[in-house]
Amino acid sequence: MFGTRRAVWALATGFFLMLVGCKQPTTLERIQEEGELRVITRNSPATYFEDRNGETGFEYELVKRFAEDLGVELKIETADKLDDLFSRLGHANGPVLAAAGLVASPARSNEVRFSHSYLEVTPQVIYRNGERRPTRPDDLVGRRILVLKGSSHAEQLAGLKATLPALQYEESDEVEVVDLLRMVDEGQIDLTLVDSNELAMNQVYFPNVRVAFDLGDSTALAWAMAPGEDDSLYNEVNAFLDKVRKDGTLQRLKERYYGHVDVLGYVGAYTFAKHLQQRLPKYEQHFHQASQKNSVDWRLLAAIGYQESLWQPTATSKTGVRGLMMLTENTAKAMGVSNRLDPRQSIYGGGKYFAMIKEGLSEDLKEPDRTWFALAAYNIGIAHLGDARKLAQAEGLNPNKWLDVKKMLPRLSQKQWYRKTRYGYARGGETVHFVQNIRRYYDILTWVTQPQMEGSQLAENASHLPGINKTRPDEEQQRDEKL
Repeated sequence: MFGTRRAVWALATGFFLMLVGCKQPTTLERIQEEGELRVITRNSPATYFEDRNGETGFEYELVKRFAEDLGVELKIETADKLDDLFSRLGHANGPVLAAAGLVASPARSNEVRFSHSYLEVTPQVIYRNGERRPTRPDDLVGRRILVLKGSSHAEQLAGLKATLPALQYEESDEVEVVDLLRMVDEGQIDLTLVDSNELAMNQVYFPNVRVAFDLGDSTALAWAMAPGEDDSLYNEVNAFLDKVRKDGTLQRLKERYYGHVDVLGYVGAYTFAKHLQQRLPKYEQHFHQASQKNSVDWRLLAAIGYQESLWQPTATSKTGVRGLMMLTENTAKAMGVSNRLDPRQSIYGGGKYFAMIKEGLSEDLKEPDRTWFALAAYNIGIAHLGDARKLAQAEGLNPNKWLDVKKMLPRLSQKQWYRKTRYGYARGGETVHFVQNIRRYYDILTWVTQPQMEGSQLAENASHLPGINKTRPDEEQQRDEKL
């Protein structure tokens, strides 16, 4: 009897140990074993995209820090549609986390499990300046309204329709927030709904866009995970978000991406003239020396420096680029710059970097277009510039002519186009302005630094410059075609 009991006990113990040995790892354990965190997001300026400095975006920066906390590599994938984003979440070998500027709405909570919130946003009704401004939900009736399909804004409108049966609106998964704002700006639709954070980031590009009114109270953005009984990742995410809120990391990211609205475009001619007199003389020798070393016109380098920092050696952007030529830390290191705030080093590094970019362009790009393409690549990166050239070629335009390619660059911020490209979303319209402004500054510098105008006459002549933006678009095109 005793032997039988021992045998049974041994069998039970072995069976128990076998069960323990076969226990499935938790989601968090699997992430750590595999050494990578798979995250799905949206390709948009408020979430994730690539610029000349590499991968960026508020969501990307936040989730990258989470991956670093876990000690694993971040693997990003993007969803073309919101419905697709939710359907791919939690599948075998698929993303385990969605970091995509998602509102934790009640309807979505039935599909996914939301983390603690990390950003409060307000849904806003957007209209076109000059058109009749709606001031309450009733005013939405009879207007052309378009929102993202599957968005929290579509949920809001569906709820409104229950009390306003005459309300009509459309949903589309062929657009992103930038497309909706552009369509309002251009009058293609009357109204749309976007969250306050995305409007703050993009409004500067759309001068006709205005807020009509806030539609409801503020809502919370959160990360999403697949539902289930496994709390390991859920608990770790919440612990991380609580930590970055307490230690100030979250606030610094908010300030970096949403605390300021970049003002793009030209600085007035008289301000430029004042800076020619007060600032340029301090750094002109450095531009001349960098010009000789890198075989780039010093006035072009000076124009780049003015566009980047207004010739301010301590300038710092929200994305961490610094100095007179606004170099990233990686670029500065690669160019041999040890102190980005040293104007001489910054100018040398910027000149070397621009010369390297220009040298690296394909041989079929000839001057003067080659210089304009190099400026574009300096701003947006060679990869996105290549996407724009391919779009130009597909449209029957000349991919080697700046006049044609600059028409395509704004398409890199439109979903219907960037989804067809290799490198996705980019602020191509900003790049067009970047090149255009530098060319204007360069033209002025070329004029005021003619041999008979150098020295003391430079500032005097600059004070009588015509406005930088007085060149009409048709005149600029004629100049391009002559070149």
